[in-house]
Amino acid sequence: MGQILLEKVVKRFGDVEVIPPLDLTIEDGEFVVFVGPSGCGKSTLLRLIAGLEDVTSGRIVIDGKDATNIPPAKRSLAMVFQSYALYPHMSVRKNIAFPLRMAGFDKAEIDRRVAAAADVLNLTPYLDRRPGQLSGGQRQRVAIGRAIVREPAAFLFDEPLSNLDAALRVGMRLEISELHNRLKTTMIYVTHDQVEAMTMADKIVVLHAGRIEQVGSPLELYSRPRNLFVAGFIGSPNMNFITGPEADKLNAATIGVRPEHIQVSTTEGRWKGTVGVAEHLGSDTFLHVHATGLAETITVRASGEVGLRHGDTVWLTPEDDKIHRFDSNGLRIE
Repeated sequence: MGQILLEKVVKRFGDVEVIPPLDLTIEDGEFVVFVGPSGCGKSTLLRLIAGLEDVTSGRIVIDGKDATNIPPAKRSLAMVFQSYALYPHMSVRKNIAFPLRMAGFDKAEIDRRVAAAADVLNLTPYLDRRPGQLSGGQRQRVAIGRAIVREPAAFLFDEPLSNLDAALRVGMRLEISELHNRLKTTMIYVTHDQVEAMTMADKIVVLHAGRIEQVGSPLELYSRPRNLFVAGFIGSPNMNFITGPEADKLNAATIGVRPEHIQVSTTEGRWKGTVGVAEHLGSDTFLHVHATGLAETITVRASGEVGLRHGDTVWLTPEDDKIHRFDSNGLRIE
């Protein structure tokens, strides 16, 4: 079991409240991603769950047991950091086995668990190598293996892919998702990258200034963002926000429309504009359009085969049923 409950959890550093009172339920077996900009409190929240930071007030309950004052080593949680924290003089085998040796497990059980973890992570051929002989992705798998052998109630990942290049990040993203599918163990994953959040999570927790802005599945957050912050943070490229007469027509202070929900034409449409920048990315083309009568530059996601370029005249038409409305407080209007 790996259910984790946060009940009115508060964290202060001196007089500064970095986590205002916060409630959250993480169900057994869920893959939950904490996402938000730098300084939003996501890593602090993870460290509170792990016991690496003390809770100022409130409770953390793990599998029905109050763990608020239980030391980290006794919480049945395993943490994987962005720095692999491997011992360079030890083999992969010894690195993975290290927490079990420290816990006093017998050799037969250590060997069994190490072999099982290495098999799951495709590390068996590398067990006798040292970390310096491995790629970044392989070293990260060793760090995950060291967590797996502990057979924890939940895994805690603190931006584990941030030190990898773009291609390796994509590969490791898939590997961690597949690992969750095999182990069915609760995983909490911290990232500032909303693409990682959208592609990996069962449930996303969007944080801003220590507060939870919205909790939901990736599709819920994409389709029905609760406020302007979530709408602007989730989705790539970012949602377009439009104020003024166009928003007034729909009785909103601000309307939002995603780049992929705007049709582009060279002959007709709702808004006439001029292409400022065209980013050709192969399968997609991102057009940044200066539309007549709109104060904001509009980003449009079009087919990669679109031959438009700087200075071209275009017409833009948003899909009416995909327009999001927000009031003067930035909250969603249904």
